[in-house]
Amino acid sequence: MIPRTSLPRAAQRVLRSQTSRRPSDCRTLATAKSPGFNYETGEVNGIKFASRDLPGPTTQLAVVARAGTRFQVYPGFAEGLEKFAFKSTYRRSSLRITREVELLGGELFAYHSRENLVVGAKFFRDDLPYFVELLGEVISKTKYLRHELHEEVIPIIKLGQKAILGNTNEMAQNSAHGIAFHRGLGTALHPTSSTPITKYLHEEDLKSFSQAAYAKSNFAVVANGASQDELSKWIREFFSDSPATPPKDLPPIETKPSHYYGGEERIAHDGGNSMILGFPGSGAYTGGHYKPEIAVLSSLLGGQSYIKWSPGFSLLARATRAQTQAHVSTRNISYSDAGLLTISMEGDARHIREASEAVVEILKAISGGDIAKDDIKKAIANAKFRTLEAGQNTGTGLELTGAGLVQSGKPSQIDGIADAIDGVTEEAVKKAAKSLLDGKATVSAVGDLFILPFAEEIGLHV
Repeated sequence: MIPRTSLPRAAQRVLRSQTSRRPSDCRTLATAKSPGFNYETGEVNGIKFASRDLPGPTTQLAVVARAGTRFQVYPGFAEGLEKFAFKSTYRRSSLRITREVELLGGELFAYHSRENLVVGAKFFRDDLPYFVELLGEVISKTKYLRHELHEEVIPIIKLGQKAILGNTNEMAQNSAHGIAFHRGLGTALHPTSSTPITKYLHEEDLKSFSQAAYAKSNFAVVANGASQDELSKWIREFFSDSPATPPKDLPPIETKPSHYYGGEERIAHDGGNSMILGFPGSGAYTGGHYKPEIAVLSSLLGGQSYIKWSPGFSLLARATRAQTQAHVSTRNISYSDAGLLTISMEGDARHIREASEAVVEILKAISGGDIAKDDIKKAIANAKFRTLEAGQNTGTGLELTGAGLVQSGKPSQIDGIADAIDGVTEEAVKKAAKSLLDGKATVSAVGDLFILPFAEEIGLHV
């Protein structure tokens, strides 16, 4: 250590001031309960909205509608609405929208999940009025022109269909959801190559569906980086043209509760190998089907490492070290009233077969209590961090919060989720693992079916 006498006097004064500084003078790190992490909610003219007034010069704004593939009335409608976002409206051409957003330095985006359609923008904070107006216009005044549908929208959808044909993991995910939930959540996220979308996708029908999807009762507006008062003011002014309820002559958006079935499907493919083992998982926190022990079990099983130069602490990462040509990962996919815990394996067919056998053995070990307490503690910490990180992420937070407002009237607040995960016990994790083994599994295999195992060969019930 350098003696103080060898330091210049000015440096000594700085050092003394730093060491004598009181703890109250130092900034503390934000926690899950920090006010800036949670959303303020409100309702104006029948439209639910939420905002987090995060510090910074930029804002992210989105309309989250309950119009994902689960709720589409015909195949391809969720995809069609997504592709028509920011096309010509009755006030602006698509070229004008592009030029105006470019001049403001903004960014537009649109995507759909199995439950939600998200249309949004990123921009400078001072430009909030323009982008609120633009999103209000997009959801209520898009033209849905015939030539745009046939010359731009459908060709892009067909290109996506071809991409799915070469993606064994995407095929396995669609297969697993179809086995687990049949209709609704079981609908493929994107139309497959065998889906006759031209039979169903017509501009007038798509326009009618948009009136139901963008009815005030079916969407919410969410912002990161905007004050509650400002957002409320501009929503009141620019979202007045949206219908209060879906038109009566339209088929209602399906809202039947999800039901888990389970089963097995095998698809031959010579372009790669993927296998998914699925089980009933945890629903979203804003619904009544949230199970924090599933999040902990997902982290405990793991497979992927989050630490460089380390295989990770998870049980599957350790058990599959010898299967170097198979990538294994565990994930709980949550929805409003259901969830699907998936263990995905990609790579060499023989290594996938060996890894799938290890999955079942590990589940048996957990349910039997043959697991170190230290591993449980690590899994709880990892699950809590992953959940808080996702909630804090502005993009993920937008969809989670909007979906919660539409479906249950409350946003996804990350401090409540963190408390629930902290309360998970070792016994709860054991019971969760045992329930997976005792119930029906969902097994989807895509690839070399001569090598990839059947469910019964690895000890699962379907």
